[in-house]
Amino acid sequence: MINAVILAAGESKRMGKPKPLLKFKDRTFLEQIISVLKSSDIDTITVVLGAHADTIKKSIDLSETNVVINKDYQKGQLSSLIAALQNIPEDTEAILLCLVDHPFITKDLINSIIARFKQTAGPIIVPVFNKQRGHPTIFAKSLFNELLNAPEDKGARYVLYSNEDKVTELETSEPAARISIDTPADYKLHFGTDP
Repeated sequence: MINAVILAAGESKRMGKPKPLLKFKDRTFLEQIISVLKSSDIDTITVVLGAHADTIKKSIDLSETNVVINKDYQKGQLSSLIAALQNIPEDTEAILLCLVDHPFITKDLINSIIARFKQTAGPIIVPVFNKQRGHPTIFAKSLFNELLNAPEDKGARYVLYSNEDKVTELETSEPAARISIDTPADYKLHFGTDP
């Protein structure tokens, strides 16, 4: 079973408002990512909330996801990943790590990453667009312990770089793998309006 983990617990300081609730057409970023994941070959979805958790839960229907609250969200992204790993189903064979500020990911991109994982059984599958690595990334169960014990300031990236021999790069023509919306300027660039 492959469990999609959406990290949506950050304070969104650079954006100035909660990124999960930013508008993506007629949805929020978080709703958009959940919708795409539900249409894909993913088996289950875990959403990690922290900052603004109550507001997000009131604004979005999360009933078909497993919601995990990260009380240590101020410690950074790794703390959210750890909270997810401690609360995913036992029969999870891999996680597809999704970031809430990557709302342009598509069903095709996700399915191609999952298909490559199933073909190769490679412990790490990372999409590459224009020779640059992007998101979402699959980590197999064999690496969960390393993720749980990664240095706080480096997180999943540390596990990626420590296991280069286990990384399978998946070339993609989808720029979505690299589009991150971190600041109001990023938002305006991609949506043509202020957040």
